[in-house]
Amino acid sequence: MSLVKSPAQLRPRGEGSGARKARLVVLVSGNGGNLQALLDAIAAGAVNASIVLVLSSDPDAFALKRAEAAGIPSIALPYNRDQRIEKEASRIAFDTRLADEVSARDPDYIFLLGWMRILGMAFIGRFPGKIVNLHPALPGCFPGTHAIERAWEACARAELSETGVMTHFVPDELVDAGPVILSERVKMKSNETLADFEFRMHETEHELVVKTAKMLASIASGDGKGER
Repeated sequence: MSLVKSPAQLRPRGEGSGARKARLVVLVSGNGGNLQALLDAIAAGAVNASIVLVLSSDPDAFALKRAEAAGIPSIALPYNRDQRIEKEASRIAFDTRLADEVSARDPDYIFLLGWMRILGMAFIGRFPGKIVNLHPALPGCFPGTHAIERAWEACARAELSETGVMTHFVPDELVDAGPVILSERVKMKSNETLADFEFRMHETEHELVVKTAKMLASIASGDGKGER
């Protein structure tokens, strides 16, 4: 495992000797299992943070129901191409609107937990060193979608004996690439079903999301325990 410091200027807001809670925004597109793991860890006091917004690209994502059940503000913001302007201009307009929604919550970090849209620089450039992505593969391996399935298929062909999960910062538009925060290796098992393998990978994802949030929240809150 390795921790890379965020290049963001992290400073406590307000005064007082007590460590404040870090402010997190979570972007989702689906079921929200990793969101739930983070919600549970925060509720248990394991992560010194508050989720101040859950934003989904899919209005029907179950993650929105998880946020509602936890009393977390949530927004559905699906992308709809604006036919009146060029494709790239439409994308920039969407990313700008997305950034405005997130910026209004003044986050310390933005966690991409199953977010299925590639973010452009109109969004990324607004939050340097604050965007954290979770990807179910080791650095440099299986970028893009269906990483778990592709790793399982590679194992079935005897091409792979281990895979893993990582969290990393998002400095640009490259997919599933950027300075690694934490990573965890997962051994492959021969003759394991895809469903069983997916279950083990999701468990590792949940653990790594919580570890990452705990470390970054510690840095943001200024309690001096973020490095190790």
